[in-house]
Amino acid sequence: MPMQAADIERMIKEAIPDAKVEIKDLAGDGDHYAATVVSSAFKGLPKVKQHQMVYAALKGNMGGVLHALALTTSAE
Repeated sequence: MPMQAADIERMIKEAIPDAKVEIKDLAGDGDHYAATVVSSAFKGLPKVKQHQMVYAALKGNMGGVLHALALTTSAE
């Protein structure tokens, strides 16, 4: 069963409370999303660490229920 955009957003916000999250379904199939995540928690961190924080928030759903997620992250 595909993951809903609202679930992705909720999980990210639970892990990164100040995050501003925008999710787009790229293919209309619930498997391929793009996410823009802005959080002060990313300040001073390289992109790799920022993305790792988002993937950790998804609690192992990446590559399974959630097939693809194109990430854009920033501190502001």
